[in-house]
Amino acid sequence: MSADKVSLDGLRIDRTAIPKKERPAWLLPTVVILLVVAGGITWWSVQPKPLAVDVAVAKEQSSGAAPTSTTQRAVLNGSGYVTARRIATVSAKVTGKVMEVLVEEGMKVEQDQIVARLDASNTEASLRLAEAQLDSARKTLEETKPNAIFAGQELKRFKELAQSKAASQSDLNKADAEVNALAAKLVRQTADVVVAEREVAQWKQQVDDTIVRAPFTGIVTSKNAQPGEMISPMSAGGSFTRTGICTIVDMNSLEIEVDVSESYINRVQAGQPVEAKLDAYSDWKIPAKVIAIIPTADRQKATVKVRIGFDKLDSRILPEMGVKVAFQSAPQELAASTESKHASQRLVIVPKEAVHQDGGKDVAWVVKDGRVERRAITVNGTDAENTTVTAGLSAGERLVLNAPTGLKDGAKVTEKKS
Repeated sequence: MSADKVSLDGLRIDRTAIPKKERPAWLLPTVVILLVVAGGITWWSVQPKPLAVDVAVAKEQSSGAAPTSTTQRAVLNGSGYVTARRIATVSAKVTGKVMEVLVEEGMKVEQDQIVARLDASNTEASLRLAEAQLDSARKTLEETKPNAIFAGQELKRFKELAQSKAASQSDLNKADAEVNALAAKLVRQTADVVVAEREVAQWKQQVDDTIVRAPFTGIVTSKNAQPGEMISPMSAGGSFTRTGICTIVDMNSLEIEVDVSESYINRVQAGQPVEAKLDAYSDWKIPAKVIAIIPTADRQKATVKVRIGFDKLDSRILPEMGVKVAFQSAPQELAASTESKHASQRLVIVPKEAVHQDGGKDVAWVVKDGRVERRAITVNGTDAENTTVTAGLSAGERLVLNAPTGLKDGAKVTEKKS
């Protein structure tokens, strides 16, 4: 080996002789632990917080004990409106110009009371003409009567003369024809008088038609016409002609109309007691009863109309008011339902705030292991504070009171601290 070769090899760096930097052994486990902790914190922060709710415990009661409701229980709830059975938009029988309106909104009117007058100048002039024609016909009749009497006397005289041959047969026939002609004239003129009387009565009726009267006793709810406007019993095809003077409502005919789903119409029957609450007076319970079930259904809404009558009317009840109704079971039906249950059956008593309506069914929210469960129940009766449940709940179960809107099955909840 040459000397140059050896010298060059001496200048070369030996990298295997340089020691490598080593990573600390605790670094990797520490990073993994930090990532897990950060992920856990992130997951916990995005989880929905439990909803704080009021909770009550269902209590057990034997069916042999007195039920919470000894009178009636609601079997179906609904909503509707107060309507008037007798309501009329009062109009005139003829077309004419309104001269006077004698009513205002809120005024009470009696049957046949005058509410308005139309311009009757033309019909009154025609009436006066008809009365003059009647007077002329009567005078013409009176003029003919003496002639008829005289003709009769002449006929009698000619008959006596004809018997003595003092009068010819021609004179006798002429006298007889005169009597017959005057008798026929009397009949025609009597008929003319009757025609004239009928015409006067017709024009009197037309004059009377210009006076608008109330068809029944009631309250004026709207005034639709003013003096100077045209009124017509039918639409004239323009906005300048009214079709009604005012609207009158018979306040003694107020009732409730409710559309009941045809799926639950089997719970309603004529004469059934009803508890009504006006939206304007939500704390006022009004006793009522079912008048009739209209025997037809609305195919578009799948409902049946039910008429409900008030047991006693009140001045606070007004047409078109919104109303909530609860169809009640009769006391005897409730007693029969209670007696028909097995003696060993247990009733569950819960606060009425724990029972809710959902789709026409009674439901309750049961708290179990920090989550809520929607439970369909069967209600036997309700009083001022509690509800009796015959199926769907067990004694000791914890129930949500006044469940918030939007509560879902399986949602997490926490009990409020009292």
